[in-house]
Amino acid sequence: MAIPSPTSAERREELKAVYTEACACTRCPQLAATRTQVVFGAGDADADLMFVGEAPGAKEDEQGVPFVGAAGKLLGQLLGEIGLSREDVFIANVLRCRPPGNRDPAPIEIENCQEYLWRTIELVQPRVICTLGNFSTKLLRDDPTGISKIHGQPEIRVLGRRAVRLFPIYHPAAALYTRSMLGTLQEDFARLPGLLELPPPDQPEPEPEPELHPEVVPDALTPDEVAEPELAVAPEEPPPSDDQLGLF
Repeated sequence: MAIPSPTSAERREELKAVYTEACACTRCPQLAATRTQVVFGAGDADADLMFVGEAPGAKEDEQGVPFVGAAGKLLGQLLGEIGLSREDVFIANVLRCRPPGNRDPAPIEIENCQEYLWRTIELVQPRVICTLGNFSTKLLRDDPTGISKIHGQPEIRVLGRRAVRLFPIYHPAAALYTRSMLGTLQEDFARLPGLLELPPPDQPEPEPEPELHPEVVPDALTPDEVAEPELAVAPEEPPPSDDQLGLF
């Protein structure tokens, strides 16, 4: 029997649960010790278009929202030029914690954090994902090819259990350091409306559910003699609000 797809409300609640889990993450001890707060992601939880950047900067770490510094302002400008705004998209990063001194993400940090990104993609269900710069492009394509060779070239990729159109673009910060890069960014952004108008990619067939087998009780014990393990119950915390997570 096919399992019904979760509703938008169910996906939103699950996204909040992933956010709560990420806020308590200590997989990267240095990042957990030096962060001000986790920068999970923000935007439309049902967005057709998703952006994935590199890692939070100082302003993002302070406010808990991705792309709020100079690069974020340019991202907003580029979106406005094609008739979109931040409220129309979902924005996330490869890392959810700021690397000290804004250094590059370490490979082990990307590995530790990628589960949160895959789960976010599965729950938001975007049709198009723009990778901004090298780190997100290499991670989502699972390929070492640099952004300069493949920017502006869309392709269909299966990420986890979802097929999406992946569209590599230079990180907006590149245009802050090299002004001539702005024209390239504008040209690539201008292709986004056309990509969003295309039919969604065919989704891969779901994997069959594993067969469940009843637990075998040893002959020496009767079912009544098998003690149930005691489970520690953690105190309940109030779920995060939409505003706290930055959802529109």
